[in-house]
Amino acid sequence: MTKQSQRFTGIVVTILALAASFAWAATATAQCPGTTFTGGLQLPSKIIQGSKGNLIVAESGTFAPNSGRVSIIDAQGNRRTLVDGLPSGLNEIGEVAGTSGLYLQGRTLYILNGEGDATLAGPIPGTEVPNPAPSSPILSSIIALHFSDEAENTTSGFTLSIADHQALKNGEKLKLENGQGDKTTVELIADFADYTSDSLPFFPPNVRHSNPYGITKIGEGLFVSDGGQNAVYAVDAHTGAISTLTTSPSIANPLFPGFGGPFIEAVPDSIRESDGQLLVTLLRGFPFLAGNASVMKVDPSSGATTVMIGGLTSAIDVLPVKEKASNSHLTLEISTNLLGGSPGRLQHFATPAGPGTVISNCLISPSSMVRDKDNLYVTEIFTGRVMRIPGL
Repeated sequence: MTKQSQRFTGIVVTILALAASFAWAATATAQCPGTTFTGGLQLPSKIIQGSKGNLIVAESGTFAPNSGRVSIIDAQGNRRTLVDGLPSGLNEIGEVAGTSGLYLQGRTLYILNGEGDATLAGPIPGTEVPNPAPSSPILSSIIALHFSDEAENTTSGFTLSIADHQALKNGEKLKLENGQGDKTTVELIADFADYTSDSLPFFPPNVRHSNPYGITKIGEGLFVSDGGQNAVYAVDAHTGAISTLTTSPSIANPLFPGFGGPFIEAVPDSIRESDGQLLVTLLRGFPFLAGNASVMKVDPSSGATTVMIGGLTSAIDVLPVKEKASNSHLTLEISTNLLGGSPGRLQHFATPAGPGTVISNCLISPSSMVRDKDNLYVTEIFTGRVMRIPGL
């Protein structure tokens, strides 16, 4: 897939978000078991569960710079801010790009910051150039927030300033107070390159943005999926050293057989740990053909990859379901026909070979999911909702 096609992914999704939500809801079939648990979130991208049973949600933010946010949602669906003022900005096609991933270990929350406005549109359609004045110095990074049990249950939240961003960039460990007795510490764990050179014959200064979008942890290693660079990174949680574990190649576009292109990029988004292995969903870019997306298994030591679940469309998340069977998984697709404005789909795979059983096919732009003992919770990025599906 060409760079122009990769960014067309974002354009199409944005258009559908603004114009097709009503159509998605109206054309949904009867397989709609979920109900709205809470709403009003700011482009929720990821959801996890805290140790106290609360839901913790990463939100990309608003059109305002540095409006990324992490919220806590209690058992009644009430939202409170854990931390606001996280790095965000409008990417070169005007999308909000901010907080994109979360991983909780004990009382340490690893927060993944997305691409923001690190690049600008170039002079030729489909090209990018570095932004000389990005909204934050810590776009495309991991920060760690250390907070107490009490803070999870009662905090009124913390807010980072641009001065805090710069202090983190400079290697400082921040100690924050919110004036109501809550305290937390924040530190920068890793800082990815905001972009890499992607020279084109007709525009040599072209760059390719980074887009870190998922994070997990095995032992002392953090693992991050980057949809912009089509890569999975390994990060030392202590030193912040970054290495590329694997990259995902583009595939030939079957709509243009024999032409040697254009190609369809992998676009890895969600990443999970399962039995010591990494599970990575590959969204697959424009033209978002049915059956092209997949769940990839990655060995965290060697980077060796295999396709675990295939035949998906615009895959956005995967979740192991150990209670059902050792090879049981839930898969989430943002849409089954992105260009046609179709709703997303939640499926259960009793085995990776399938076939999948459809649980819901009327979710509107689903982006992430988490389970407790009674329910599955699914974020919908463009509606700002968390949907609750019982019995999973």
